[in-house]
Amino acid sequence: MGYTVDIDTGGTFTDGFIANGADFRTVKVPTTPHDLTQCFLNCIEAAAGAFGKKTEDFLFDTDIIRFSNTIGTNSIIQRDGSKIGLIVSKGMAELAPVAVEDDKRPLVESGLVVEINEEIDARGEVAAAPSRDAVLTAAQALIDSGARGIVIALRNSELNAANERAARRIIKDEYPRDYLGSVPVFLASDVSPRAGALERLNSAVLNAYIHAKLSRLLYKAGEDLRQRQYRGTLFICHNNGSIARVAKTRAINTYNSGPSAGLYGAKAVGDLYGFDAVISTDMGGTSFDIGYVKGGQTSYSLRPDVEGFMCNLPMAAVLALGAGGGSIARVENGALKVGPQSAGALPGPAAFDLGGAEPTVTDANVVLGILDPEYFLGGKMRLNAEKARSVIETKIAKPLGISVEEAALAIRQTVEASMGKAVARVSVNADGENSMIIAYGGAGGLHACGIAEAAGMSKTLMTPFSAVSSAFSSSLMDVGHVYYRRVGLEFSTSIDADAIRSALADMWAEARRDMRGEGFDAAATTSKAQLFLGKGDAEVLIPCEENFFESPEAIAAIVKEAQAKLADLGAPGSSPLMLSTLGLSVSALVPHYQITESAEGSEDASVALKGDRPIYDAKRGQFVDAMIYRREKMKPGMKVSGPCLVESDQTTVVVEKGWGLKIDRFNNILLSKA
Repeated sequence: MGYTVDIDTGGTFTDGFIANGADFRTVKVPTTPHDLTQCFLNCIEAAAGAFGKKTEDFLFDTDIIRFSNTIGTNSIIQRDGSKIGLIVSKGMAELAPVAVEDDKRPLVESGLVVEINEEIDARGEVAAAPSRDAVLTAAQALIDSGARGIVIALRNSELNAANERAARRIIKDEYPRDYLGSVPVFLASDVSPRAGALERLNSAVLNAYIHAKLSRLLYKAGEDLRQRQYRGTLFICHNNGSIARVAKTRAINTYNSGPSAGLYGAKAVGDLYGFDAVISTDMGGTSFDIGYVKGGQTSYSLRPDVEGFMCNLPMAAVLALGAGGGSIARVENGALKVGPQSAGALPGPAAFDLGGAEPTVTDANVVLGILDPEYFLGGKMRLNAEKARSVIETKIAKPLGISVEEAALAIRQTVEASMGKAVARVSVNADGENSMIIAYGGAGGLHACGIAEAAGMSKTLMTPFSAVSSAFSSSLMDVGHVYYRRVGLEFSTSIDADAIRSALADMWAEARRDMRGEGFDAAATTSKAQLFLGKGDAEVLIPCEENFFESPEAIAAIVKEAQAKLADLGAPGSSPLMLSTLGLSVSALVPHYQITESAEGSEDASVALKGDRPIYDAKRGQFVDAMIYRREKMKPGMKVSGPCLVESDQTTVVVEKGWGLKIDRFNNILLSKA
């Protein structure tokens, strides 16, 4: 068996999880915002070094590489995507995302929106096809104005995409792909066939906006790998829990792919324990991401908000807060505020000694003695404690009239309170004793107890790979694609089985083509149906077996489940249950890391004792000596009680007073409040 490599690029660090059978390594390198392929390669080199191999030899023996990244997300936030031209139906220009908000450039410039005459009626029939002259005139005007991509979003295209396809065909006949200067053309109906003109238009524009940059960087990453002897496929993580090769990836599917991967990983860990409800918390350098799993289903959004733009492309729902190790603290009107602004990877916290001049959460943890300046990332990166202390003293302690230590403690407590409050809002989906917080991210262990206490919860679990959890989580993912078809049928004990069968057959034709492109035939795949059932404006997603429509019992169970979920959303009880969209998810197995189980031994953790270090005690208002344990020497069964620290070369876990830590049979850390 060869190596499996999973890499996740975050705002501050790029994480790697590398496995060879049951043997694994984790690595972290600084993210390089100017070129994310550079930190990707740096992570590959660090992975090779972790196994004592040269990069080329390591890659030659690697079976699979999976990559989740922030390229598309950053491009939307920073507004540095492609210049997009938009062709819409008469009267739809007002839906275009042309507004300037918070001094950010619009996704589409107001002069790059053109309306054309065409019509698909409410029954999905072509009432008027677009004329060749109108389409070419619109396209030429957009290209002459500098558009480097064209989006076609026409009214009712979810019912019938014929007019969008005809318009694209007209443009590509005039500007063939092999001509210099030919621009890509994107159809709203290809990106999302779901109802909602505004959401469908936004989804298509966002996809086109980040397409060129993402394509360029990902193909470059793939080429860099081939030049270094990698013979396999570079797979890209999607926000629906699957992976696909670059050529089979739509740009919008990569949005938030790292946090989404972490959520699916949390589900897999929760399944080991049989938890009905799991809350996932990911605290990195830039953000704090929260999701949940309930009844075996991850949190999802059917109409997600993508950086302020409403879309209708279903994806994992992860709440992101501007709270992380790099979150900047400041005093406003005499009050302490922390985040959402972040120092990022460059310049980073003041303690990084890379030019950062603002106090951050990381700096506070250094001042409090929680982070060892000589052992950050296992000693690979030295921290400047004096600079951390200086910026907190100057910008927080003096303005508030308190000591440096009190200021650092206030920063820590403020960020924990805000994160705990957000977790508490999500915990309504949890179920008391049968629920658990799974904490991860490079800063997750530093604040796990504090966040849980602030959320009113008493149990938190951390895996051995918690510092690189999104990368670990992608190691559990398979190749897959999801397809959607608009159906618009009433759903009850009697349904139109022929219409459903026809839609499934249509999606399977597309799936077979895509999976062949991924290297799999139909016999190697598994599939599930997805039903989008709703009443009025309320809609829920029900996964089910593909042949559900052949079983009256299965249909009745689906109706019952949907009615209950819609009632929770306040849907009108008297309205008919409608199947708006039918989905088909198809996947094929690829090599995974397998979580192993070991027998628990002695509770005595003295063999893992590293020494002690003074840390600031909030109640005493002074430094007290705390025991420090080495994570890699702690075996299943061992227990320690707080206050103490557990250090690894990736992260530090703070065990607060009144909390206990146990290493369980899966080599996971279980933190429990006494």
